Amino acid sequence: MPPDVRVFNDPATMARAAAEEIVLAAQAAFRAKGRFNLCLSGGNTPRLLYSLLAAPPFLEQIDWTRVDLFWGDERCVPPEDPESDFRMARESLIDRLPPGQAPRIYRLMGELVPQFAASSYESLLHGYFSSTGQGFDLLLLGMGEDGHTASLFPGTAAVHEKERWVVGHYVPRLAAWRLTLTPAFLNRAARTIFLVAGENKRAVLAEVLNGPYRPDTFPAQVIQPLSGNLSWFVTGL
Repeated sequence: MPPDVRVFNDPATMARAAAEEIVLAAQAAFRAKGRFNLCLSGGNTPRLLYSLLAAPPFLEQIDWTRVDLFWGDERCVPPEDPESDFRMARESLIDRLPPGQAPRIYRLMGELVPQFAASSYESLLHGYFSSTGQGFDLLLLGMGEDGHTASLFPGTAAVHEKERWVVGHYVPRLAAWRLTLTPAFLNRAARTIFLVAGENKRAVLAEVLNGPYRPDTFPAQVIQPLSGNLSWFVTGL
C-alpha cells in the first residue's frame, strides 16, 4: 500500500487539517472510553497547530479536561528553558486554554539526569497503558532535514531499540543529551501523523517514503505503526 501523503499549499492549511484530525480523534476517544491521549511533537513545525487548537473554532470541539498530553521527546533542559519542547507546547497551547480547561500533563523531565528521567517516564507509560495493550490515541511526529524523528537521530542505538520504551542518550552530532520514546512504543499508536514543512526536506522525505530501508541514515523509516494508520502531512515540498 502506498504511503498516505497529503500535500498542502502552506503551513497554515496543513495546521488546520491536522487540527481537524485531532478533533476527530479526540471525539472518537471520548465516545469510546471517556478520555483522549495525545502525544505532542516538538520543534517549530507544530507551533501553529497548537495555537489553532487553543482558539475557536477548534477550542470548543475538545473537552480539554478529558485530554492527557504526552511528549515524544525532549531536550535535556529545565521546563522553562527556551529550548524546551514542553515550554513551546505550554506557551502555544496549554497556557492559552480557558480557566477550567486544563488537560493532564505527562511531560518528560528534561531537568533530571537523562537515564533517570527516561526510566521514570517509561514507568509512567507502563502504568498508564497497562490495561489497554495499545499506545497513544494520536501521535504527532516531525522530521528533520537529516531524517530524524522524535530524538531518534542517524547512527544512534535508540533507532534500533526493541525493548525499552524511553531512552536518555547522548547525540554526538548535537553534542547534547536527549530524551526520546523509541520505536518499541511509538509504533503502538492507534493513529500517527507526521508534520513536515520545508523545501529543504524534499529529498530526505523522498528517501524515507520511497527509498530502500536504511534507518541508520533515515531514522523516520522506523515509524511503522502496528495499526497501519500513518499519514504524512507535508507542505513546501
